[in-house]
Amino acid sequence: MTDASAPGPLPEPTTTPAPGWYADASDPRYYRWWDGTAWTEHVGPPASPLLNQRPALSPGTPVYNAFAWGIAGLPLLPAVSALAWNPQIRFLTSRTGDPVPDPSSVLDSGYFLIMGSLAFVYVASIVLAFFDHRGLKSKGVVRPFHWAWAFMYMGSVVYMIGRTVVVNKVAPGRGWWPMAVLTAGWLLYMVVAGLKSMEFMRSIFSGMG
Repeated sequence: MTDASAPGPLPEPTTTPAPGWYADASDPRYYRWWDGTAWTEHVGPPASPLLNQRPALSPGTPVYNAFAWGIAGLPLLPAVSALAWNPQIRFLTSRTGDPVPDPSSVLDSGYFLIMGSLAFVYVASIVLAFFDHRGLKSKGVVRPFHWAWAFMYMGSVVYMIGRTVVVNKVAPGRGWWPMAVLTAGWLLYMVVAGLKSMEFMRSIFSGMG
């Protein structure tokens, strides 16, 4: 005799499978892509190269976000800092009476502003790449380019190149604009820094002449 009021066994916990390839219920010979919430139309045999590919995004899925645009716009900060830098070289008198440039005169507030802006760009690129990577995953991009590549030298460029390649695979013809803006920003910085360096060298030669 059993007690009707006694609680029954606990139900089995249900979990939603992670996105991936699973056997197709309609034809076990094939695999079908599960996007984490529903089955998609992407089907391939178990030995097909499709298993190593990323499923395409729907045309309406956004591939741009504030984090990607933030990375793209970061080079403007050191470019503006370099543009505002006007180094004033000082000269010392050598034992022979000739003027000798003082290297310490380069280390003014403008110089440290440029170095500080470059350091900020490096750290901010890592943080923004992390959130951009997470945002792409939430939009359904399978295996987006990893944000840890931003730790490399010129990491913002490395990450943005990888991001552009991956996004263009899942959304052909899209995802190029942040890379174009980032490239233009760094080119602007290099041009400004080069012109300032030439101006600085001219001031040294004119002072010594």
